Amino acid sequence: MPALAARITGTGHYLPKRVVSNAELAAICGADPEWIRTRTGIEARHYAAPGETASVMGTIAAERALGAARRQVSDVDAILFATLSPDYTFPGCACLVQSALGGPPIAAYDLRNQCAGFVYGLQVADALIRAGVHRCVLLIGAELQSTGLDFSPAGRDLAVLFGDGAGAVVLEACAEDVRGVVATQVWAEGAHARELWCEGPASSRFPQRVSPDLLAEGIHLPRMNGRTVFRHAVTRMRECTQGLLDAAGLEVAAIDFLVPHQANQRITELLGRMLEIAPEKVLTNIALVGNTTAASIPIALDQAVAAGRIFPGALLALVAFGSGFTWGGALLRWSAQHA
Repeated sequence: MPALAARITGTGHYLPKRVVSNAELAAICGADPEWIRTRTGIEARHYAAPGETASVMGTIAAERALGAARRQVSDVDAILFATLSPDYTFPGCACLVQSALGGPPIAAYDLRNQCAGFVYGLQVADALIRAGVHRCVLLIGAELQSTGLDFSPAGRDLAVLFGDGAGAVVLEACAEDVRGVVATQVWAEGAHARELWCEGPASSRFPQRVSPDLLAEGIHLPRMNGRTVFRHAVTRMRECTQGLLDAAGLEVAAIDFLVPHQANQRITELLGRMLEIAPEKVLTNIALVGNTTAASIPIALDQAVAAGRIFPGALLALVAFGSGFTWGGALLRWSAQHA
């Protein structure tokens, strides 16, 4: 029996209809629209409508990925859902997607690795497929950020970054010599956990998880040390990309497309320069989508596939960095879908 590997056979994404421009956001939080664009590279982002939760958006993206893969829900034997904005404290979103999609009971995993959640999910899916545990895995990244941001002038540095949306891929077992996942790496350094975090509501809060004091202190809103995050993001994503290439015995020149987490256009551009990758090989959609955290890589990937940019045999380097600090990536040798 030949060794197994995993390959992506379908991609899909969903973005809410409401588009929020820098001008609209500036009127809310007091920032200058041009300041937002030059500082982040973002011109607009999508905000969910009432009822468009992370699991709802993730389900739509999943259905589109299944359609692209020409698979039915009954073909899937595991769902992995990456998010930092779940519908509920519990249960997880993967179970909600399983219910929405229908079909028989299957494995459902939730991943809480924030911006790195999708690449963490790729490693988990690849490992499960290689081990023969699952043969068809649905991996989703979805975020509803807009309802959890501080739109006051004090919180605008973070509020201008984020958007809502979902992306998904179908991974299937294939022979190891067939194009697919070449290498994965994931890492964490918890010493920096408080540099980018949302402290509450949480079980660490006593005597209650939610209280008037918590709300008054703004502990329920995300906080970030921007300079520290920027420095670590560029350094760790560069290291990870090089580590993936080293593991595969490849050079940077072998990369056809770099697909980074869409955190900030300045981070993306600096990463490309440090790796000496031509700008046209760096996939970016942050200008019109914003930072969609765990959803950013699968959204960008599906948009590139839909535009016909990704060709069979192309080597893709996916890399992300986020809260935790967590980071990681994957090398993919692209195969024609359904092949």
